[in-house]
Amino acid sequence: MSTTPDGRLIPPAHADERAMLSAWLDFHRATLALKCQGLDDRQARLASATPSEMTLLGLVQHLAEVERNWFQRVFAGLDVPLVHQEGKGDGFTLVPERGLDEALAVWRAEIGRSREIVAAAASLDESGRLSEREAALAGMQRLSLRWIMVHMIEEYARHNGHADLLRELVDGATGM
Repeated sequence: MSTTPDGRLIPPAHADERAMLSAWLDFHRATLALKCQGLDDRQARLASATPSEMTLLGLVQHLAEVERNWFQRVFAGLDVPLVHQEGKGDGFTLVPERGLDEALAVWRAEIGRSREIVAAAASLDESGRLSEREAALAGMQRLSLRWIMVHMIEEYARHNGHADLLRELVDGATGM
C-alpha cells in the first residue's frame, strides 16, 4: 500500500467495500493524529477564533466520544458511559488535568475497540439501533454498519477541516 509523504496509508483504489470504508476511515483518523503531532498541551488548547472555543485537544476528545457512541452504543448496543463526563458530554470541554498525550491515548483505545467491533460484524448490512431521542432527530431508528462507517468518514473529514485551521493558527503548518 502506498503512503503520503507524511506516512499516512493511502486507501486502495480497488478493494471490497468493507476494506475500502475501513481504509478511508483509518486515513482520516491518521490525519487527525498528524494535525496533533509535535504540539504541546498549551498549543493543543488554543481556541480557533472568538466566539468558538474549539481546540485540537477538544477535537480529539470529541472524536473519542463519537467513536464510542457510534460503534459501541449504536452498533453494538452496549451500555457504556461517556468517555469524558465534563460539559455537555460531547468531549469538547477541556479540563486542566487532561493533556494531549492522555487524550490521544484514550482516543486510540476507542479506535481499537471500534475496529474490533467492525471486524466482528459478519456484514455491513448488520444494523445498530439509535436511542429514542436520536431516532426522533434522525427520523430512523436502525442503521446499517455501512451507514455508520460512511457517517464516521464524513465526521472525521469535517473535523479534519477544523483541525487544518486550528493547526495553522497554532504554528502556521499547512498542507499536512
